[in-house]
Amino acid sequence: MMKKKLALIIAVVFLVLTVAGCGSNQNQNAGDQGQNQGEEKVTMRVGADVTFPPFEMVINGEVTGFDIDLIKAIAEVENIEIVGDIQTMDFQGLIPALQTNSIDVAVAGITIREDRAKQVNFSKPYYHSGITLLVRADSDIQGVEDLKGKTVAVKLGTTGDIMFSEMEGITVKRFNNIDEAYRELINGGADAVPFDNPVHQHYINTEGKGKVKVVGELLTGEDYGIAVSKSRPDLLEKINSGLDKL
Repeated sequence: MMKKKLALIIAVVFLVLTVAGCGSNQNQNAGDQGQNQGEEKVTMRVGADVTFPPFEMVINGEVTGFDIDLIKAIAEVENIEIVGDIQTMDFQGLIPALQTNSIDVAVAGITIREDRAKQVNFSKPYYHSGITLLVRADSDIQGVEDLKGKTVAVKLGTTGDIMFSEMEGITVKRFNNIDEAYRELINGGADAVPFDNPVHQHYINTEGKGKVKVVGELLTGEDYGIAVSKSRPDLLEKINSGLDKL
């Protein structure tokens, strides 16, 4: 009889401990779930100038290009949510949009420059580029030294705009996008277009095939960076981490 009572007591104690343990695990799981639900997901609103092929462009109504693929890949590896559609705007509007927090990130083959770094944060460099001269296929221009008394077409606010505006004896025509500058060159309204060499090469291989050529050497050495609002240091850290992983 005593043995039966002892066995019953042991069974009851075991049951109580088991139930208590399950309750503790359930409470812990619930706490973990509550903690996860309480964590705020990192989000970003992205802006782009889509007149910079092959880095940004619109094909069949869709914003695409190298930079677009890159920012989406970073978002994936860093678990960042891109909010809404990618906002398209002129290059000149990107930094003001970051400063007013209309967007959090801008991608547009943006050259990392000291003056811009005072206004926005930049990621680590992700592409090394430089400016070259594009001229018509039948042009005698060989380099910058041949441009005195001539006209260049530039994209407003770019490194080429700044560089050639400081040169004497050269007329500068400014356009909101590079396509307009290229048309000005083809139509004879300009003698050269100073712009990023990868974009020139893309134009030579597409619409400008047989009509234009690049002359001379690289005029600059430039690094592209992803521009981030100074109010989002958390996002800058994640973007740099994503670049490292990729």
